[in-house]
Amino acid sequence: MTAKQAVQPPKDTEPGIFSRRYAAASLTFAAVMFLTGFAALAVVPTLPTAAQDLDGVSLFPLVAGSFVAASLLGGVLGGHWADRSGARRPLALGMVLSVLTLLVSASSVSIWQLVIGRFVDGLSAGMVAVSVTTAIGQSYPESLRPRMLAMLSTCWIIPSLIGPPIAGVVAEAWSWRAVFYGLAALTALPALALVAVLRRAPAADGDGDGGPVVPDLPPAEERASRPPLFVAAMLSLGAALGQYGVSGWDVRHLLFVVAGVVLLVVFAPRLLPKGTWSSARGLPTAVLMRGLTSGTYFTVEALVPLMLITERRVAAVTVGVAFTASAVLWAGASWVQGKLLQHVARHRLVVVGALVMAASVVFAVVGSFSGVSPLVAMVAMPLAAVGMGLLDPCVTVLSLSHSAPDRLGHTTSAMQTNMNLGQVVVLGVATAALNVGLAAGAGQLGGYAVTFSILLVPPLLVAVLAVRARND
Repeated sequence: MTAKQAVQPPKDTEPGIFSRRYAAASLTFAAVMFLTGFAALAVVPTLPTAAQDLDGVSLFPLVAGSFVAASLLGGVLGGHWADRSGARRPLALGMVLSVLTLLVSASSVSIWQLVIGRFVDGLSAGMVAVSVTTAIGQSYPESLRPRMLAMLSTCWIIPSLIGPPIAGVVAEAWSWRAVFYGLAALTALPALALVAVLRRAPAADGDGDGGPVVPDLPPAEERASRPPLFVAAMLSLGAALGQYGVSGWDVRHLLFVVAGVVLLVVFAPRLLPKGTWSSARGLPTAVLMRGLTSGTYFTVEALVPLMLITERRVAAVTVGVAFTASAVLWAGASWVQGKLLQHVARHRLVVVGALVMAASVVFAVVGSFSGVSPLVAMVAMPLAAVGMGLLDPCVTVLSLSHSAPDRLGHTTSAMQTNMNLGQVVVLGVATAALNVGLAAGAGQLGGYAVTFSILLVPPLLVAVLAVRARND
């Protein structure tokens, strides 16, 4: 046995995510995810009521789309900032902005102020999401990253269980404004505490004050260049135009769609790794898979409840149970991949998760037929969540493993960008397919069946491409 081998600690003695070295970082990131999850899940159900109260129902697609569009810009800003000076500052600013945007939305006197509030909320959400993922890549060894990502998923369980019901009760008994003001008050003090924690200098060896362990950043001249703000802004504009355009089916909306698509096609490649859309091996394929899977999942989450409530006459409370089950099962599947399946190759778990998502789409297709119980379609939501819980942390780990230490922010920014693009594009294609089917004379349920069938393509493509993202 060599001297080098003799001093190496046994593998099973590696500190865990709540060991002295990582406890402060783990608890900080958990608090961030809990707060952002609670705010996100409580706010969204109140937005239709807010739009109606502000006489802006016709602009509701813009209210919803502005969040996704701004997330693209926030992800780019946060990722490049994290590469240049570490993840703490964009994360702290993102949390402060999340409080301010709740106040802006709560005090809305017009639908356009609500749009601005949601835009700033998307900006902060993009910065926070990218910063947390970057900080995990900077603070933890690769062996602990799946556990941390799984733990962050579990932080959404309680918000998913109590957030929407509490928001609904408050909005009905008081007003939708009270929901926003209440969330701002609940988030303010923890956000300030988080800023204080993040301002502490990290211990160089991880054994000092127990703060986040972040490796030294390279000299400023060697770090990532400043973010391409114009490109990010144009991409956000394209996403917003596309989200608004697919809400209608006339010449005016079609022009918005065309303008949005042009902007996405021209500017998106500039924010993604070269070879993303052609599935080049390594990081490009991992980033591509993030867009395909997130787009599929959130389209299922949007259209299945819409079909169940409007066409199958399923009670909203019953559909809400499916939302809650989805959040719990996503967290459970994420825990399984991080704890029980940690020795399985990540790309293989991606294949399994993608096939589970494909199966969920099949349930949605079958459940869209009038002679079949609507509960069959409802199964699609929690089953898709199981697939995402298995594959999403694995895609993140694969992406980080293909990135240099000084480019983790750039990588997480690219993942966030393509995740939002996936939501915009897949949901847009599905919505357009549904509208085309209706215009062609197909029944509502028949249109949903065709639309859900199209959603089989992305997860099956991910199952085929996963091997190209392997890190061995």
